[in-house]
Amino acid sequence: MSDRIEKIIELNAPVERVWKAITDHREFGEWFRVQLDGPFVPGQNSTGHITHPGYEHIRWQATVKRMEKPKLFSFTWHPYGIDPNVDYSKEEPTLVEFRLEPTSSGSRLTVTESGFDKVPPHRREEAFRMNDGGWAEQMKNIKEYVDR
Repeated sequence: MSDRIEKIIELNAPVERVWKAITDHREFGEWFRVQLDGPFVPGQNSTGHITHPGYEHIRWQATVKRMEKPKLFSFTWHPYGIDPNVDYSKEEPTLVEFRLEPTSSGSRLTVTESGFDKVPPHRREEAFRMNDGGWAEQMKNIKEYVDR
């Protein structure tokens, strides 16, 4: 098993448009299926709740790390932290990075989640598998969103 997930997608939208879709908390919430309590601010926690059917009971909690317009947005979170009876705050979070670069037809978005080697062994494989599938879906979601 790898320590990282990486997904790359070509989008028919300019970098500026994709940047807004990933860093504006309302737009991010629409395609990611999360209701966020407020804007993303580097160094601060981002909170809210998941709106994807079947996962509405899950709280969104991430810490925004970097926002380097228009090329890098990153946050840390606890991967596949869906059990309301578990305190994930004692675990080392993974790092999620959204990297943007212009292409001749729009932009390339690379999403990387790394640090799975620090997830507790008893949940590492499931967290990796679920987030790998989740990021594949999110890439489709953002493509559909910015292509509108």
